[in-house]
Amino acid sequence: MQEFDPRRPAAVRLGPPLAAAFGGLTAAVLGWQALHHDVPATAPVDQAAVEALQKQAQAKLNAGVAPQVRMIIKVAPGETLEAAVRRTGIGKDEAQQAVATLAKAFDTVNIKAGMAFEANIAKPLGQQGSAKLVGLSLRTGPAVEVSVSRALNGALQLHKMEEKIVEQTTVASGKMEGSLFASAQKAGVSPEMTAQVAKLFQHKLDFSRDIQPGDTFSMVFDRKVTASGRTVANGDLLFAQIQAKGGAARLYRFKGPGMAEAQYFDELGKNIRSMLLRTPLETVRITSSFGMREHPILGYTRMHAGIDFGAPTGTPVYAAGDGVVEKAAWAGGYGRWLQIKHANGYETGYGHLSRWAVKQGQRVHQGQVVAYVGSTGLSTGSHLHYEIMIDGKKVNPSKFKAPPSLSLTGQALAAFRAEKARIDALVSPKVAQAGSAHAGA
Repeated sequence: MQEFDPRRPAAVRLGPPLAAAFGGLTAAVLGWQALHHDVPATAPVDQAAVEALQKQAQAKLNAGVAPQVRMIIKVAPGETLEAAVRRTGIGKDEAQQAVATLAKAFDTVNIKAGMAFEANIAKPLGQQGSAKLVGLSLRTGPAVEVSVSRALNGALQLHKMEEKIVEQTTVASGKMEGSLFASAQKAGVSPEMTAQVAKLFQHKLDFSRDIQPGDTFSMVFDRKVTASGRTVANGDLLFAQIQAKGGAARLYRFKGPGMAEAQYFDELGKNIRSMLLRTPLETVRITSSFGMREHPILGYTRMHAGIDFGAPTGTPVYAAGDGVVEKAAWAGGYGRWLQIKHANGYETGYGHLSRWAVKQGQRVHQGQVVAYVGSTGLSTGSHLHYEIMIDGKKVNPSKFKAPPSLSLTGQALAAFRAEKARIDALVSPKVAQAGSAHAGA
């Protein structure tokens, strides 16, 4: 497995516009077949001859036509590929010819709406008549690109390029500049991977208050990429670290002997999964705290026995812990209300919901989407009211400390330490390199 740093420039190859313009003439010089698979030629190439033919081909393309126009077209719902190609401005016969040529490489009939292709066309001078197709390319698979280009004799040639897919262990590090999502994206981390990290750290960090500009993060994860460096699929998150509040919160993925599935542990081998999440939303903004306050609608002071988190209507609400849905019904001023019963006398409540995603009596797991933010009941705007109850008594969620997690022991702990050492060896040089880059900036 190859290690990869997303900040390193990816390999560069000719894009469709250039391939479209010169694909045919290069094939002529190298003696390729009309239908080929980008196999490199073994005979020496006369560069002067190539350049001369390029000039001839370009002159032929330019004769009587305006400069080339590059466009991206997406297939609309219910639209055929031929109809989509026609929207480039080329004639019906040429569109049929292009699709017939592409049909030699993939199924052009059963295509999905939203499939995109890139086309290069040349319009006649004076804008009279149909445009001329110079080249067209599209991706038919995660690592497969098919294209057609115009040869010297005017015929369309088919090209198919399939990139090799490799698995990589990726190390990404950086500093917080805005949100975690924006900062991680700059370091080459996908939004899906960052969302997983944010959810895992909900046990230890409040992203609305604990994260400050200049705090750092590091992530290690597996992924599948093409030879040109394009991500095809994300794999498992192996490690994550967020340096905040004057300390570092770390987690390591580990599946020990007898474990049904992999879980995440801190550096000491303690399971990071506490009984309850600190917050039931991915992104949080506290709009009202726990305690006495003047009710914004009723106008008098009374106890506010929870925390309000501002969020747009429809934002997913996650179960704070494993348990059973005790209530999923209208509850007066709380509007649509959800209450989950957890182990050892713990309960959590969620108010002002727009809708539920579970039913009363249903068993739920920590992190599962159970409802969506709304503004039902006595509410002045879209938000989530969140409560924690212990043996029926409501407590301040901001000051709540969940029971300690279980720790690895014996052979499982020894195996975990070996995996931790492997990950630490990958992370340390990258983190030091990132720190040096920022210091010199």
